[in-house]
Amino acid sequence: MNAKIKILVVEDDNDINQLLCNIIKNSGYFPQAAFSGTEALIYLEKQEWDLVLLDLMLPGMTGEEILTKISEHSRIPVMIISAKIGLQTKIDALRTGADDFITKPFDVEEVSARIDSVLRRYRSTNQPSYTKELRYKDISLELDSKTVYVNGIECIFTAREYAILVVLLSSPKKVFTKANLFESVWMEDFHGDDNIINVHMSNIRRKLSIASPNKEYIETVWGIGYRLKN
Repeated sequence: MNAKIKILVVEDDNDINQLLCNIIKNSGYFPQAAFSGTEALIYLEKQEWDLVLLDLMLPGMTGEEILTKISEHSRIPVMIISAKIGLQTKIDALRTGADDFITKPFDVEEVSARIDSVLRRYRSTNQPSYTKELRYKDISLELDSKTVYVNGIECIFTAREYAILVVLLSSPKKVFTKANLFESVWMEDFHGDDNIINVHMSNIRRKLSIASPNKEYIETVWGIGYRLKN
């Protein structure tokens, strides 16, 4: 494990915050505790982070507001850990840019495994490549800087949205099943939870359409999955 990997823990309950920090330390990573949304913003502005563990119910500024700010300005992966268990809460968080969602009370081993999974997936999209750029129509995805331009306009995608685009643009003629996409991006076995892929794909399409309203880049192949539209 790599202690240089820095994880910001945003949780107002001292005991839970300490438990999460201990999980991170035991995995060989470096944790930084923050106990409010305002404190989290200070840390986010001061340095770069490899992952953020984020509670939703925070004093001052809510976790939803923090998630929105992160998604608008960076590609830091975010894992929500919350006592809010409603399906709509989870969907809203995923739509806003969360990479994972764990409900409280949580299992220590599961949190540890999911942290490793998110970091492993995130590092895989950040590896050096002989191909520095992927292009499709007027989409330009620059692998070194991890920036995406559509119709000359920079589009901000979350870490997993970006990873999905990398998969699609790497094989522009291939039809990807939802299982293909999930296992390529999440690096976990697919258990038939279509909603996760649907939400992320909806986000990607929406952001592409904002940059280029008159074009459709991704099409649904009914009964199979998704591919880039010819």
